[in-house]
Amino acid sequence: MELNQKHLQDFYTAQLDRVKAKSVIHYHANIHKALKYAVKMDMIPTNPADKVERPKPEIFVGSFLDSNECNRLYEAAKGTKLEMAVLFGIIYGLRRSEVVGLRWKAIDFANDTITINHTVISCHVDGHKEMLFENSTKSKSSYRVLPLLPFIKSWLIERKANQDDYMRLCGRSYCRDYLDYIYVDEMGYIINPDYVSRHFTSFLEKNGIRPVRLHDLRHPYVKQKLKNILFIFKNRKYNNYVIPIVI
Repeated sequence: MELNQKHLQDFYTAQLDRVKAKSVIHYHANIHKALKYAVKMDMIPTNPADKVERPKPEIFVGSFLDSNECNRLYEAAKGTKLEMAVLFGIIYGLRRSEVVGLRWKAIDFANDTITINHTVISCHVDGHKEMLFENSTKSKSSYRVLPLLPFIKSWLIERKANQDDYMRLCGRSYCRDYLDYIYVDEMGYIINPDYVSRHFTSFLEKNGIRPVRLHDLRHPYVKQKLKNILFIFKNRKYNNYVIPIVI
């Protein structure tokens, strides 16, 4: 077999002009695994991928919104399908999968808490794009109980009333597969996680807001603000607390 490390190195170098380093690293992982199997089966004497220097991944530097930009973003998102993702991203720093996975059973209106214990992700199964519903979070630390702030409580109560109205108006046409989910459209269909990410970028551009990732709403600024909210909630002082965005 004539394949050697120079062939692989040249291939990686050429691919870096076409795709990001992260993609080339994936190529290398698959090629290395295949050639390792070829060595095991005595098809080649050594694995040339062992001697190749894989590219280093780019260091990602996030771009985050300040409080004024969060104001503009939320105001623009009101009444759109992105409203819930934007609101819960800004206030609670929820991931896309966590927002879509929020269920009514996770909302304790009596004790004013929200439990994050369920996610909805988009994935490929047998070559088809499907949504995966999991009673789990990204990590053990991602399972958490958050305070149900007065504004969010009112927002959720209004949303539940709207959902009930849509269900009555649509009758048998209303989808009843996702009755316990909060992030659904007027016909009862759950909002696909891919829809949120796919439309967020164009939504920012349309409204003149500088480009950031949806995940960037989980900025340390938001996390620190949530710590403040948690402290205030624990001490029951939230009635006089003003969240530094327009709500």
